[in-house]
Amino acid sequence: MSQTITLYVDGACKGNPGLGGWGAYIITEQGEHKLCGGEAETTNNRMELQAAIEGISFCPIDAHLIIWTDSNYVKQGITEWIHGWKKKNWKDVKNPELWKKLDAVCANRNIEWNWIKGHAGHAGNEMADQLANLGAEQTAQHLKASIQANADIKKPEADWLLNDPLGLDLDTDEMIDELDVEKELETPVVETEIESSVQTSESIETTQHPHIVVTEAKFNLQGPRQLILDTETTGFYYQDGDRIIEVGAIEMINRKLTGSSIHIYINPEKPVGDSVDVHGITDEFLQDKPKYAEIADTLFAYLKGAEIIAHNATFDMNFLDMEFKRVGLPLLSEVCEVTDTLALAKNKHPGQKNSLDALVRRYEIPARDRTFHGALLDAEILADVYLAMTGGQVSFDMDSLSQEEKDQKKTTRQRIQIDLAVIRPSEHELSEHETWVKQFEEKHGEPCLFAK
Repeated sequence: MSQTITLYVDGACKGNPGLGGWGAYIITEQGEHKLCGGEAETTNNRMELQAAIEGISFCPIDAHLIIWTDSNYVKQGITEWIHGWKKKNWKDVKNPELWKKLDAVCANRNIEWNWIKGHAGHAGNEMADQLANLGAEQTAQHLKASIQANADIKKPEADWLLNDPLGLDLDTDEMIDELDVEKELETPVVETEIESSVQTSESIETTQHPHIVVTEAKFNLQGPRQLILDTETTGFYYQDGDRIIEVGAIEMINRKLTGSSIHIYINPEKPVGDSVDVHGITDEFLQDKPKYAEIADTLFAYLKGAEIIAHNATFDMNFLDMEFKRVGLPLLSEVCEVTDTLALAKNKHPGQKNSLDALVRRYEIPARDRTFHGALLDAEILADVYLAMTGGQVSFDMDSLSQEEKDQKKTTRQRIQIDLAVIRPSEHELSEHETWVKQFEEKHGEPCLFAK
């Protein structure tokens, strides 16, 4: 007689997309088995699916499986939606490769699927959740070890002169990628254990809720703060009771990302409804997140006084003003300047599509997975778009330099006050220079400094 096996499967993800893990807690007649794993860049739904795939694959094919999951996405997908997906040849289905794997491992098996409410104190589900978080933590540790092992391997150098004519700007795309990795490594996986303090370039100090994720600045820059910001909400109409469920903002000073950011998920105290199709954030995920009143002081302290840069900024500012007003704080629009990149884009590209996706394509911004919108991800993409859209020659502003940089430049000037030999360019070098200047103008849409 075949045995009966009970499985509890769960996924966890920090950032969605972000560092993620999966866990499977398997109870057989012979004993218990605990499986876990993870990925450095994934989504919560993908980890839920991976947990089910790994758990089922572990079990004998003739066993009767009783599976418990807190993901309706997985349960309804495998028991109901998958039949229609197959008829449509998987058209418009998200994560099709994982659904096909799950379908394959379920074939010719006796499986009973059940849904269980997550974080409700059920021992089996709690164990699967712990395993998922352990998988994510182990993945972060392996990633950190890999980075350290390869720290001495030098990256191939790009044509920095073509992308940075005065040699002053850092490579924004490369910086964002590095900060993303650092953020994954430095942020604890279990959300209830997150502890950090708000430290921006202006050294803001405030008491912080444990669910607020603030990344410290990696570069000590001086100058006015700009915050590239995005929000996710339960709907489009703040007047009708829609609420904010996610806020993400990254700091920029003198057109350089400092590495400082803030990211918060918020319990809206109402169902997310159909908006889950846009952002992928479920009611279950938000259930244990703080209410706006619990995080308002910290968020307000981080944002106030900065220039807020947002795409369709009226939408974000209306929601933020409404939320801050509800808790008795000043309107954010009264303490911050606001720049709307949608208005900038319409002025720069009249009559054309100016959505964030359209601008990403127009300015050839490196593609990122936007299966679901996410506040921090969209803020990072918008930073790329804003820098490209407002690009041009970088001014050499001595006031923006740190004292150390000023001293270094003064020393450098003293050292080079000597007579230098003049080396004239050859005809070939002049021709190469002319070609480079044309390439720069084609890429950036305006002549470089050398051609003026």
